[in-house]
Amino acid sequence: MNNCFILKGTICHTPSLGRLEIHENAYTVCMDGICEGIFDEVPPEFRGLRMIDCTGDLVIPGMTDLHIHAPQYSYIGTGMDYELLEWLDNRTFPAENCYRDTKYAEAAYAVFAEKMKNSATTRAVIFGTIHRESTLILMDLMEKSGLVTLVGKVNMDRNAPSYLLEPDAESAAEDTRRFLCEVQERRYVRTKPIITPRFVISCSDALMEELGTIAAEKKLPVQSHLSENPDEIEFVKQLSPESRFYGDAYDRCGLFGRQSPCVMAHCVHSTEEEAQRIRDNGVYIAHCPASNMNLASGIAPIRKYLDMGIHVGLGTDVGAGHTVSVFRTVTEAIQVSKLYKRLVDPGAKALTFAESFYLATKGGGSFFGRVGSFEKGCEFDAVVLDDSRELLCGSEDSESRLERAFYLGIDRTGIIRKFAAGIETELYNE
Repeated sequence: MNNCFILKGTICHTPSLGRLEIHENAYTVCMDGICEGIFDEVPPEFRGLRMIDCTGDLVIPGMTDLHIHAPQYSYIGTGMDYELLEWLDNRTFPAENCYRDTKYAEAAYAVFAEKMKNSATTRAVIFGTIHRESTLILMDLMEKSGLVTLVGKVNMDRNAPSYLLEPDAESAAEDTRRFLCEVQERRYVRTKPIITPRFVISCSDALMEELGTIAAEKKLPVQSHLSENPDEIEFVKQLSPESRFYGDAYDRCGLFGRQSPCVMAHCVHSTEEEAQRIRDNGVYIAHCPASNMNLASGIAPIRKYLDMGIHVGLGTDVGAGHTVSVFRTVTEAIQVSKLYKRLVDPGAKALTFAESFYLATKGGGSFFGRVGSFEKGCEFDAVVLDDSRELLCGSEDSESRLERAFYLGIDRTGIIRKFAAGIETELYNE
């Protein structure tokens, strides 16, 4: 049985926010894709299982990327002089138009899928484009990648170039229904659909209502963007004057957590009322520090959200973010929280490494269920890191090794094994 085994190593996880546990030379057991816990010695009932001996290596939960745009990988690291709305007009929309060509989509998404497969990410919530056939190609490739993902066909029927707009709300909704039927016919195991209005600016009220109906009927989760940039927020006020705040425009259409699980990226400038609605509705926030810096959107008040009891995870937000590395996002989340404390609210406490590590694992992973730690009953997602090249004298404590692995980007060269829901990914060798 491929997904029944024992994994030995220095096991690190955060079963709760800020509580980092490190188990030296310990064992964790995977049975049919489910973790049986962490043990100092292998329990008798598991001693017949295959042993994967990674003694001396760091064993961590797989990373969860709660917000990433697959088509934007093709121009990653460019256009960073723009702010959000200009960036969409000048970079994003022209680039996404290329995906009407399925041959282009096959080539571009193959590169994206390979990058994701060889990263530390085991779960991801992914945007496609409006193009149904190309988004199905993306789903095919993500299914082969070994990751567990949610992939959305984007919906837009206003405020974008004509070449990237669906004709009207009715036809956009019909295309989404057709997409969902084709997904069902393909019988994916690890890749599922998610309802995806790009954001309020590009979706009419009629389209949002249609998508809310589909999400409720099909019992599907929802992903979109929220309160990212001041100019964006002002535009939403003009388009939806009857809404109390940006998130209310989603909520009025059944797209804000009441009917279906929901993740909203950014929430940099959410009002107190919006934050309360986020908490009350159980909406997840995907904190994307890199893109918020690159597009000059601001610094999200993550400490406030955590203190309120809001669900928070991390997102790379490629391509406004410039890497698929959630390791990098963990460190950026800490860095911007320090700037928030220094520049915005001196009373705010900066994120610790253990807290940011939690957001990247169990914090965001819980959007997928019991995911993100090695507690008994969690789905078995794990990454094994060889950090031996960075050990100076061999006497570093494991907590320091773990933190340094993130700051030095050991995920680029040091991943030696990777498991998602108990299935091992075949990694390339450098």
